[in-house]
Amino acid sequence: MSDLAGEAAARDAADELRAKRAEFVLDDGTVYLDGNSLGALPRAVPARLADVVEREWGRLRIRSWDESAWWTAPERVGDRIGRLVGAAPGQVVAGDSTSVNVFKAVVAAVRCAADGRDEVLVDAATFPTDGYIAESAARMTGCRIRAVPATDLADAAGPRTAVVLVNHVDYRTGRLHDLPGTTAAVRAAGARVVWDLCHSAGALPVELDAHGVDFAVGCTYKYLNGGPGAPAFLYMRRDLQPRFDSPLPGWNSHADPFGMTAAYRPADGAVRGRVGTPEILSLLALDAALDVWDGVDLAAVRAKSLDLTDFFLRCVAAYAPGAVTPVTPAAHGERGSQVSLRTASGEGRGLMAELVRRGVVGDVRPPDILRFGFAPLYVGFADAERAARVLGEVVGA
Repeated sequence: MSDLAGEAAARDAADELRAKRAEFVLDDGTVYLDGNSLGALPRAVPARLADVVEREWGRLRIRSWDESAWWTAPERVGDRIGRLVGAAPGQVVAGDSTSVNVFKAVVAAVRCAADGRDEVLVDAATFPTDGYIAESAARMTGCRIRAVPATDLADAAGPRTAVVLVNHVDYRTGRLHDLPGTTAAVRAAGARVVWDLCHSAGALPVELDAHGVDFAVGCTYKYLNGGPGAPAFLYMRRDLQPRFDSPLPGWNSHADPFGMTAAYRPADGAVRGRVGTPEILSLLALDAALDVWDGVDLAAVRAKSLDLTDFFLRCVAAYAPGAVTPVTPAAHGERGSQVSLRTASGEGRGLMAELVRRGVVGDVRPPDILRFGFAPLYVGFADAERAARVLGEVVGA
């Protein structure tokens, strides 16, 4: 125990990202390992949000759409997210929820497809909402839907496939799927691909442009720390933007939104991904939250994430032998930034409740999966060691 604790202290002292921890609101007595569900609060957000409410809304009121640049916030914030997912400016728009953006992307991808392509493939282990949305989008566009294991999607895409929807990281297991290989195979088959980046944006380099991804969506309240219900984002590759035919053509994506014409004419560029009036309070809270990423090298984030999860797995093996089994892949190329453990007892909720009572916060995917998310900007090696040690105490008791 002392050896692991000592190693954790030494690793924290050498951590090049350690100063970032001070930029978040954290409790000294709690190990927070649920950033894969809700990221910690960046310290700069409350003051920024207070200014938006008190000055921009309270005093400037309607003038803030121009004077405070509210109107262009979806694209401005989108470009900041774009840097973190490998997208050049002008391809990401922030707004709506992930579910709404999945719907827009899948339908638009089908509408981009060549004649005779009437199949939607979906990751069989997808987050449930993605599956629900994909099934509805398929019905609406006259397509059949087929669920396929994510590892088989590259081979499953064929001459009838219009679009493939796949999660970059499996929300249950933390498995990282092959974005470059799957994208290349799907595109070679003549289909489009939509990636859900909810569990990878802000946790590891994604490189959408470099790998020729067609469309991508993601939330911002996990590793991007945008706050509960923060706006999601939609990426559309630049050359596909003129063909992006949104199923939700709202006034905010109109070429002349204040013309109030009866006929819809889409705007140019990523603005086509907008629908209704931007959610300004949460959007500007997200803008402030993204300040913590200024100057951060995503390669360093990824390196620390892998070191943290490796160390946590070692600690779990030492403190809780036989009580839990990792379901997250050991191979670095197949691991996101979370560790999921299956309990030998087959029970998860009670164990996690006791962990939380003792100051270690993770979450559960019923019936028996304990999930621990490692947000490298504020989670340290001492956190990983303590979490594993408390887990050993709980399962031992």
